[in-house]
Amino acid sequence: MTLRQYAAIVTAIVAWGALTLQCGLIIERMTSEGATALQAIWRFVGFFTILTNLLVAIVSSALVLRPMHPLASAPMRLAALTAILMVGIVYSVALRAIWSPTGLQAIVDSLLHDVTPVLFLLTWIAFPHGDLRWRDMAPAILVPLAYFAYAMTRGAFDGWYAYWFLDPSQQSIPALAISIAILIAAFALVATLAIWADRWLAGRRT
Repeated sequence: MTLRQYAAIVTAIVAWGALTLQCGLIIERMTSEGATALQAIWRFVGFFTILTNLLVAIVSSALVLRPMHPLASAPMRLAALTAILMVGIVYSVALRAIWSPTGLQAIVDSLLHDVTPVLFLLTWIAFPHGDLRWRDMAPAILVPLAYFAYAMTRGAFDGWYAYWFLDPSQQSIPALAISIAILIAAFALVATLAIWADRWLAGRRT
């Protein structure tokens, strides 16, 4: 087994483990407050952090188990990398100061927002480079666009928004549009830097 496969295995194990623990914590907390387990799971899948870590777990697993599968392709690796790096960046910039978890939740929080971004970045670096094209930015941009559509739809349905900067009740519609535009631009920038890094790494290995 190669070093790159070990990196993917470690990333997959950490991501799947953190997701399992976080799901258990949400179910425990919400059921203790009177909610059902189904309601807790619905809340669990409302976070971009959770869905992105799930994407990282799936892509990392595919890199080990099915390296020729489309889920392990260069564009999918780029999309997962862009999303998980943005998870870490947005959490540090907009959310870390207003959220102070303790105990096991603090550990899981760090795994989801700090550890998996670093592990997947290292995994991405370890795998082959040189196949990305500028058109491959499309999946990386579609991921947040799909989430925004999903978040706004479910928020309109049940009145709950995972993040304050996507909550129409906490800001005006123009401010909400600006927030989304800034985030999309940030995703595009991270994807652009990743493609440049991909080409540089390909050149170095050549």
